[in-house]
Amino acid sequence: MRWIAVLCLTVLAGCVSTPAPQAPGTPQAAPAQASASPSRAKVDQFVAVVRTVEPVAEQFCAAQTGQGTNCDFRIVVDDRPGQPPNAFQTLDRDGRPIIAFTLAMIAEVRNQDELAFVMSHEAAHHIAGHIPRQQQNAMAGAILLGGLATLAGATGDAARTASDLGASVGARSYSKEFELEADALGTVITKRAGYDPVRGAEFFTQIPDPGDRFLGTHPPNAQRIETVRRVASQL
Repeated sequence: MRWIAVLCLTVLAGCVSTPAPQAPGTPQAAPAQASASPSRAKVDQFVAVVRTVEPVAEQFCAAQTGQGTNCDFRIVVDDRPGQPPNAFQTLDRDGRPIIAFTLAMIAEVRNQDELAFVMSHEAAHHIAGHIPRQQQNAMAGAILLGGLATLAGATGDAARTASDLGASVGARSYSKEFELEADALGTVITKRAGYDPVRGAEFFTQIPDPGDRFLGTHPPNAQRIETVRRVASQL
């Protein structure tokens, strides 16, 4: 297990790695204040949760995925100024899973349960293989719509536009299901780490409700909270 110390969180440059987001979906949050920065207490809370949740998430990952999946999570802080409250899961060039938190996210979460649930949710995206599954969906959409456009006589830029649109639609097709799946798996990880996932899911009450938009990337907040409650009641 490895994790990155955040003793220099108050310095907004050069402290930790800042990977570009590639995740299939990340919690949508209200715009952050430009001066949002975690207090010393929030930094200590973050360190405590990372130390507790990371080994549990890695053990759960190994048990769920078996050999061949890199379960060595790397926890980093996106310390770019002005970033909104956000957390996301991505992969580095070697396929190692990364879970990143913006400074505003660390500052905004109200308690350890919320932070533990957010981290567990992002770990669940990797455990469920959502990034490769999203890439497959995008490729299938690009081939389908691009092929249909070509059959209809489209060439050049028109065919490429159709292919790009197909990729976008394909990537979004199952994003809501991915989020609910990550909520469910994240509930288990949160509970195993000793935190309250139901209390942690109250984080959704702080962010705008995406509703039930066609091809939206996130399900309604009420549905996500209900998913956490249902899974938690079965544990």
